[in-house]
Amino acid sequence: MGAGDAPLSVVCHLDRLLERRGMTLTELSAQVGVTVANLSVLKNNRAKAIRYSTLAALCTALDCRPGDLFDVEPAAGIP
Repeated sequence: MGAGDAPLSVVCHLDRLLERRGMTLTELSAQVGVTVANLSVLKNNRAKAIRYSTLAALCTALDCRPGDLFDVEPAAGIP
């Protein structure tokens, strides 16, 4: 990232994927072995990191690829 480029942030689209699949956070939690609380942190874009094993489990359960789950966008509220 060069000088003058806007800062970027990773955005999670877990809510969109759950809705499209008619799945609840509780159902996903049971399938991937991650607590509802931790999935909620991820869904609400408050997570700072994700384990590859968790990412792989989410992609398997949601039948998606990492790029369907995450996007990189300009950081909101940061000039």
